[in-house]
Amino acid sequence: MADTWLATLITETPQQGFELAITLSRRGVKYTQPDTEVLHKLRPEYAHDAGALTAASHVIALNFQTIAAANNYWRK
Repeated sequence: MADTWLATLITETPQQGFELAITLSRRGVKYTQPDTEVLHKLRPEYAHDAGALTAASHVIALNFQTIAAANNYWRK
């Protein structure tokens, strides 16, 4: 994946920052497993796994933490 899609971590609102965190997390999975057939085949295995879902939430939280810091926690 050589496309440039992330120009900045700066967002106008925390909501947009959280949505960007989700996008970053999903893109990370696509970079790690670029074969969409395999990706879709594995989805049922982790979709019902509480540990896997907690791990996914943790990755989103880490990305959101990074974005919040980049946005000075939206302080004006």
